[in-house]
Amino acid sequence: MFNHIMVGTNDIQRSQRFYDAVLGMLGAGQPIRNEAPSGHVRLFYRHEGNTFCVSEPINGEQATPANGGTIGFKCSSPEQVREFHDIAVQHGGVSVEGPPGPRDGGMGTIHLAYVRDPDGNKLCALHRPK
Repeated sequence: MFNHIMVGTNDIQRSQRFYDAVLGMLGAGQPIRNEAPSGHVRLFYRHEGNTFCVSEPINGEQATPANGGTIGFKCSSPEQVREFHDIAVQHGGVSVEGPPGPRDGGMGTIHLAYVRDPDGNKLCALHRPK
């Protein structure tokens, strides 16, 4: 259904350090760096047919996080959920909504961790047992 997801940043180098670490542990390689004719920079992380992008705002305004928005990343195990969380916090993210761990998702137990990236975008690491 989705081709890509893009979030804004106010500091592209800080975001690259954060997402290189967090998405790297999920298996994404180094991002493709793109500079538009307007001069703004975008980073494209590709993994398993998906693309996650980080961009300086094209309109020159400050980047702001989506109110009510969350971007979820699929993890292969409960341990990877915790690792995602811990690496995010070690690289400038902020843990939110309680510690990583099992939660009743209404359709069985899932393992979750929520963090905000350095620009305030809310990220979720999720493992759903098969």
